[in-house]
Amino acid sequence: MEKDNLKIKNLKKEVILIFKKFGLKKSHALISSNALINAELVGAYGHGLSRLKMYCDRLKKKVINPKPKIKIRRISQSISLVDANDSIGFVAADIAIKQAIKNAKKTGIGMVAVKKSGHYGLSGYYAEQAVKKNLITMIYTNAPPAVAPHGSLKSLFGTNPICFGTPTGSKVPFILDTSISMINRGKIRFAEKNNQKIPVGVALDKFGKPTTNAKKALEGVQLPIANFKGSGLAWMVDILSGVLTGGNHAGRVKDPFDDFSGPQNIGHLFITFKTNLFVNNYNKRIKDNINKIKRLPKIKGVKEIVYPGQNKYKRFIMNSKKEIKISKIIKKDLELLKR
Repeated sequence: MEKDNLKIKNLKKEVILIFKKFGLKKSHALISSNALINAELVGAYGHGLSRLKMYCDRLKKKVINPKPKIKIRRISQSISLVDANDSIGFVAADIAIKQAIKNAKKTGIGMVAVKKSGHYGLSGYYAEQAVKKNLITMIYTNAPPAVAPHGSLKSLFGTNPICFGTPTGSKVPFILDTSISMINRGKIRFAEKNNQKIPVGVALDKFGKPTTNAKKALEGVQLPIANFKGSGLAWMVDILSGVLTGGNHAGRVKDPFDDFSGPQNIGHLFITFKTNLFVNNYNKRIKDNINKIKRLPKIKGVKEIVYPGQNKYKRFIMNSKKEIKISKIIKKDLELLKR
């Protein structure tokens, strides 16, 4: 796949200008641009610039509110509810994680629910913000139908990511950010956009047959991790981020690429808490935990036992030192959106 190189700073400027052209104010365009560029830098291309046109299409169709009046309702010193007023998801999530951090710093624990939001990119991106403030975090969000509940013929749950982050006592945070599907939907969309095959065993076509064709996978069903266990986790996330928050749930979240009949009304739940709630030597204990596991005997071919977030951090550092490579298809999107 042929690619062009673009300097990070210049690319970010381009994306900000595009978001502003489609109605976002400068501060919201900057928040959104930072999240998209971060996805590129950590190698999560399915959540990066390949989605830029989708956000712009939704802004143009007025199913994302470019000038939202976002309200934060204080329920207690620890708990807040954000009504995102159908804003772009990046902005709603940025406000929510900052509020959750603020609440946790004040009382020890922060819980922030969000309703009337949209797709916000990588959960791990927001988890890192809390971890940098020496907080542990758990983040949940639901998504459009892609996975059939165990025993059902019809997709209803989203790929519904589960995210956990903690300080490690080192500069590299522990960030587990995983969808409940075998691979996330963004990777399948990225493959479809770039005419690539997807791995065997991650999806079925609309006839229920295994497929490696990304387009057929998008028309069919994605497979959950661990069979009925993955289905159960997806259901859990749907309850926590949809039922609990006031957001859409039970298959009502609209597909951002194909359904322009209205806002997505995605729900998110952000939970943050201090590391010293129960012990005063958390950093020492987490270091001991990680070191103990890393010293375990390794199977043949494995040089190091890595914890979640290590490889992503390495990619971020490595990619931050060079120009971002973008495909001809993404370059074409950028040119079209700038006109």
